[in-house]
Amino acid sequence: METKMLTTAPADLQTAAAMINKGQVVAFPTETVYGLGADATNESAVKKVFAAKHRPADNPLIVTVASVEMVQRFVEVIPAQAQKLIDAFWPGSLTIIMEYIPGKLSPIVTGGLPTVAFRLPASPVTREVIALADTPIVGPSANTSGKPSPTTAQHVWHDMHGKIAGIIDDGATRVGVESTVIDMTTEIPTILRPGAVTQEELEAVIGTVNSEHRKVGADETPKAPGMKYRHYAPDVPVYMVTDDNWQRAIIWAQQQLEPVGIMATDEVIKANHLAGMDYVWSLGDGVSAANAKLFAGLRYFDDRNEITTILVQRFADEGIGLAYNNRLGKAASGQFWTATDFM
Repeated sequence: METKMLTTAPADLQTAAAMINKGQVVAFPTETVYGLGADATNESAVKKVFAAKHRPADNPLIVTVASVEMVQRFVEVIPAQAQKLIDAFWPGSLTIIMEYIPGKLSPIVTGGLPTVAFRLPASPVTREVIALADTPIVGPSANTSGKPSPTTAQHVWHDMHGKIAGIIDDGATRVGVESTVIDMTTEIPTILRPGAVTQEELEAVIGTVNSEHRKVGADETPKAPGMKYRHYAPDVPVYMVTDDNWQRAIIWAQQQLEPVGIMATDEVIKANHLAGMDYVWSLGDGVSAANAKLFAGLRYFDDRNEITTILVQRFADEGIGLAYNNRLGKAASGQFWTATDFM
């Protein structure tokens, strides 16, 4: 299949909408990561998304919409608490799980569950394409399942060239990690995946919010993406490094016969005299910048065949650091670098 690179020009957005209406798959930009879009009401089109990503069939998909009115096609009533979140955070980096009208969406979209996750992205480009197609689209990240999510159109091209019809190039994403997912069907609203919208921000709008940290069982269908399967991981081992371990970790890395990739903030790079060195990827000036740069750095080192190990800075488990640590922890399979284990 030929994959067409599209711009954000009106004619190209019309082309992207026409592709979606024909049952084809188009990668689209959001403020978080690039998504893989197909008509959410067309089961054969949705199956193409699973095939392109090599995605497990029991992993539900987020339904991406152009407006709140589009959500109302699929739910009887938007719950009052969910409406408050919509008013506060949409368009934006929040995905809301609600019950939907039975039969309105294929089980392949919902994983056979009576709930579905809706998102209205901040990207006006993507909202325009969905509005032109006049149908919601499924929107998983536009990468091969298990690999780091794409934050540029070039990342999408790397994974999806020849597998999908088109890619809309709108430059690098701003947030860099996927949206917060909140389940509004539980007694107390529950965050199933942390993201750019923090628990504190949600609680300021609707009161108490729980955070889900349990593992999903092998025979259980997860309510949201990212809960069950290995995600975001390069082919080589990734280890998390806490601030108090950097000096020893860098000494260890320099002693290895094969190069070790290092991903850290400018402060850590400067303090350890790593500026300008090869195999060093800057995560910027703090956790917000690190969220935007994490996946790109993992992809950079994954493409360098000589790299055997990647060391990545971890942040405090608070605020937006929860989203960063969640993605990094999955990429690292929970592994930390410690002097006891490595030196």
